[in-house]
Amino acid sequence: MAVRSELSNTSDGDVLTISVTGRFDIDSYKDFTQAYKERPETISKYVIDMSDLEYMDSSALGMILMLRERVGDENAKIDILNCSPGIRKILKTANFDRLVNVG
Repeated sequence: MAVRSELSNTSDGDVLTISVTGRFDIDSYKDFTQAYKERPETISKYVIDMSDLEYMDSSALGMILMLRERVGDENAKIDILNCSPGIRKILKTANFDRLVNVG
């Protein structure tokens, strides 16, 4: 598992992209939270890139919920992108498509 984050500036504001590769589980907790924890408040959108994700479990869902809570709950702009069909099914089954944009 590896977590990388990249801050970019767009015409709509700052975007923080968090890329998660391999397994997204409880072992990812420290790296995932560090990816967004000490970032500037100017971030207008968060993107979780799952293009190289092979596996995720319920603890990963909890970490995404913690991110959402920390950055604004209902007002948070979070996109989860590049999901495999299996990961997309997990997110849809857990109704995450109602909480964040799953693309």
